[in-house]
Amino acid sequence: MGLPFTVEQFYGVFRDYNTTLWPAQTVLVAFAVAAIVLVIVPRRHSGAGVSAILAFLWSWLALAYHLAFFAAINPLAYVFAGVSLAGALIFLWQGVVLRRLEFRLAPNARSAVGVMLVAFALVIYPAWSIFAGHPYPDLPTFGLPCPTTLFTVGLLALLVRPYPRSPLVVPVLWSFVGAQAAFLLDVPQDLSLLAAGAIGVGLIARSKAGGEKPGTPL
Repeated sequence: MGLPFTVEQFYGVFRDYNTTLWPAQTVLVAFAVAAIVLVIVPRRHSGAGVSAILAFLWSWLALAYHLAFFAAINPLAYVFAGVSLAGALIFLWQGVVLRRLEFRLAPNARSAVGVMLVAFALVIYPAWSIFAGHPYPDLPTFGLPCPTTLFTVGLLALLVRPYPRSPLVVPVLWSFVGAQAAFLLDVPQDLSLLAAGAIGVGLIARSKAGGEKPGTPL
């Protein structure tokens, strides 16, 4: 089944989003940096703070992108918005209300993978987009689905076990949905979502692998 929009329309949505909402993108990156700082320099409520930031990012994705812009060319955007809002609510419930999400750097492979995904989302992804011929404002900036998903899975790789599986469900789902853009819509950097999805599946499988302290090897 063909897509209900063309590649040009797809990038046109990015263009409209970026030019209309600028400089909101810089604020979203600032929130991402704040989340990173909360992980690097943990405090009593750092887990809730990171979770609140992730909830905001997924709410933004639902309302400011899917509903406000993407729905103009794709009716499935309403479904994507609902799923994204569900992801935001999970972060609020599990991380802010129940305080079940704690994020820490540790000298292990899982943390290394998480750091690489975060760096990819914020630095390599936009650079790759420019190199692939899609500079700003056609660039999928942070706060749009794919870089936000990569960033989210990267942070979730820093969770202290045991942790609930539910926060991983929406990012993993979007990893495999969004990866189709690499093949159908000329977004080669979205191939990275396949790796993020596989990592997310692994995190789900190991979520109840027993308690650990920061620094415990994977």
